Amino acid sequence: MEHADLLPRDAAVQLIDADGATVVDEQYAMPGADTLLAAYRGLVEGRRINDQASALVRQGRLAVYPSSHGQEACQIGAALAIAADDWLFPTYRDSVAVIARGVAPAEAMVLLKGDWHSGYDVRAHRVAPQATPLATQLLHAVGFAYAAKQRGEDTVVIALCGDGATSEGDFHEAMNFAAVFHVPVVFFVQNNGFAISVPLSRQTAAPSLAHKAIGYGMPGRRVDGNDVAAVLAVLGEAVDRARAAGGPTLVEAHTYRMQAHTNADDDTRYRERAEVQAWVARDPLARLRAHLSDIGALTAELEAEYAAGAERIAAAMREALNTDTDIDPEDLFRFVTETRSPQLEEQWQMLRGEVERTRAAETGATAQATPGGAR
Repeated sequence: MEHADLLPRDAAVQLIDADGATVVDEQYAMPGADTLLAAYRGLVEGRRINDQASALVRQGRLAVYPSSHGQEACQIGAALAIAADDWLFPTYRDSVAVIARGVAPAEAMVLLKGDWHSGYDVRAHRVAPQATPLATQLLHAVGFAYAAKQRGEDTVVIALCGDGATSEGDFHEAMNFAAVFHVPVVFFVQNNGFAISVPLSRQTAAPSLAHKAIGYGMPGRRVDGNDVAAVLAVLGEAVDRARAAGGPTLVEAHTYRMQAHTNADDDTRYRERAEVQAWVARDPLARLRAHLSDIGALTAELEAEYAAGAERIAAAMREALNTDTDIDPEDLFRFVTETRSPQLEEQWQMLRGEVERTRAAETGATAQATPGGAR
């Protein structure tokens, strides 16, 4: 590939504008109506998942939720761009993509509820556990893709991350290894403008994050991350290239985090409301709805069907998160190593003693509060 082909465009690829009108592109074709309808269904479900999860946090039934409200086009695009046998390596903000790959909503919420590290069978769904540390999943994705290549498997991996992850050393290591060893992986950066409160301008001086790709010898691509048609087209090209032994690609999607980083974040401290409101007009859901309506593909019946399906998902989430989980504290130590070290055993005994003392104190307090109980 010529060096000029590695550089991204000056402007992000767009196939549907903010008003839903078609944008003709010489390189990327508009996906078919059936594909766009499947994507729209995913967007409707994704928006409902985000809103329901945020509500569950406020009700105290979910410990934390990093919402992807406004980024659903990236989520659904990543899930649909790969084949059933390919793999997705998500971040903590990619619950919608995880569910779109077939993971049950209740299982996808286990990590964020705080019950377990991962609540789903990664091999059954070909979705790696969601990663909270920034960029660690990129190394895992590259290693997995490299192993698949060595085994001669026809596997492509999409590794998701945010703009903040590009400031980590793991990002560099993953990119460099993938390019040197020609690994079938697509790095998909959802650039939503902020790494918690740090704006992109304080993370890089590059013209775009996609421009970083040329330094590693792989192509960089920029796409309108709120245009699911463009996301599907650009990711589709990168996936096809990887499957044809063309090596890795870095795709940067320009999007925006409409809500706070998590429920623990006060985003009014670092961005103006006017800035957030300016992105409302670029809503990926409204954009695709307008386009599909204009071409006569979206009917009232389909709208009702998609909305009903989204409500069923939300109901399943509510039901699953309305139950208490019986947690065994020893699980913190049980699965660290096959044989527990003396240090881990000592730590477990310390915790065990604290748990037993707490339970004894609670039992005593209950007995004293009960008529006829211990005095």
